[in-house]
Amino acid sequence: MDAVLHALADPSRRTVLAMLRNQPATAGQLAEALPIARPGVSRHLRVLREAGLVEVRQEAQRRIYSLRPEPLAEVDSWLEDYRALWQQRLDALHTEIARGRKARR
Repeated sequence: MDAVLHALADPSRRTVLAMLRNQPATAGQLAEALPIARPGVSRHLRVLREAGLVEVRQEAQRRIYSLRPEPLAEVDSWLEDYRALWQQRLDALHTEIARGRKARR
């Protein structure tokens, strides 16, 4: 999971994942949408591939990259405890706000 979190830490890699969420793409297509040179995009794709977040398949002379959502499910599962913690705190805040409104009436 550390490799996935490391990969997600970079905004350019998150942009690549967002683009691949919609449809597979070549490195060239991804490079057109990012404000970095193609070698930089290739390095980002390598990090994403090594983290298991993207897979690549060869079509003739082109490499097509697509999203692999399974590693994100592991992160989502890890975050669940933190979501529950924040939900409890937000529920308590909502209760206090409601009490304050009643007291002002």
